[in-house]
Amino acid sequence: MRIENPFLVRGYVSGHYFCDRKIETEDLVRELTNSNNVTLIAPRRIGKTGLILHCFEQEKIKKNYNTFLVDILDTKTPSEFVQRLGKTILATLKPKGKKALQYFLETVRSLQPYISFDVVGNPSWGLGVGDVASPETSLDEIFSYLNSSDKPNIVAIDEFQAVVDYKGSDMEAILRNYVQHCHNANFIFSGSHRSMMTDIFLASDRPFYESTSIKSLSPLKMDVYCEFAENLFEEYSKKLLPETFKEVYNSMDGITWYIQRMLNRIFYQTAVGEETNENSAKNALNSILDDSSFSFSEILYRLPTQQKQVLLAIATEGDARNVTSAEFTKKYMLTSPSSVQSAIKGLVDKGFVTYQDGAHMVSDKFFAEWLRRL
Repeated sequence: MRIENPFLVRGYVSGHYFCDRKIETEDLVRELTNSNNVTLIAPRRIGKTGLILHCFEQEKIKKNYNTFLVDILDTKTPSEFVQRLGKTILATLKPKGKKALQYFLETVRSLQPYISFDVVGNPSWGLGVGDVASPETSLDEIFSYLNSSDKPNIVAIDEFQAVVDYKGSDMEAILRNYVQHCHNANFIFSGSHRSMMTDIFLASDRPFYESTSIKSLSPLKMDVYCEFAENLFEEYSKKLLPETFKEVYNSMDGITWYIQRMLNRIFYQTAVGEETNENSAKNALNSILDDSSFSFSEILYRLPTQQKQVLLAIATEGDARNVTSAEFTKKYMLTSPSSVQSAIKGLVDKGFVTYQDGAHMVSDKFFAEWLRRL
């Protein structure tokens, strides 16, 4: 299938629009088809979800397994987790026909109130539902379905670290027990918060300790990614200069989603029969920041004054180290180290700032660039 713009910023179409990751794909497929569970840890937007979906499309998996990808980033309770899991399985089974759906519906009876049917009998997740009445009962039924379905299953749970913050429930221990006894499914636990994910799977006092193969994901190699992008431009009778790609790659620190967004914009700003130039990357970035200016302004406006000042300081610094030191506080005319520490906690909790390799940084690279221009 030929699409209008080959540089995808969401979803997965086919391997033709997926860059490299051959070694990672082979490794992940090998682990899963040999009955191993996998933990995949990498920064957000570097391509974890794309890799998982690409693996699901490999013949060895596509032909022999049911595959489910569940994103739980914004879930806050066990009930929401169960809803998300049930809704994902239902939506994934829909295209597989009535027999597959019927077995799921017969097995997971406690979720029946949340499932509605259209005039021709096609099920969908009901709108406006409240909490699942008994999350553990529903979870028990869902795992019963996974354990007894006609095909083995692969379940990928994205942003798995979210379960740590479920209040009033030891969800880690509950899930570990179910996973341990589920012999008809393998699991991928994917997460972007490195310290939380390593604690879950490598701390000896945690339920998932040493229960999976741990994998990480690094940025794509520049030369490989450049060749991939050049070829896609060429397919549409356009030319991407290597210098343009290098500028994009370096400015976005090799992080896939941001590079894809930049290439998507450069692609449609380059006419058929033309090539990129020295201003292509800069024009694309300016265009993206212009489009995002209103939302970025609103985000900044809604932040408390102290968080706003600290966020601007971190954006200016880039990779900000020792942010609670007297030196950092003085350099950016902040109130005090203790107030910076409090502001940092709020910014991290809201997802605007991340901490990695000893440095704080603005999570969204486009937002960071917009802040630096203020």
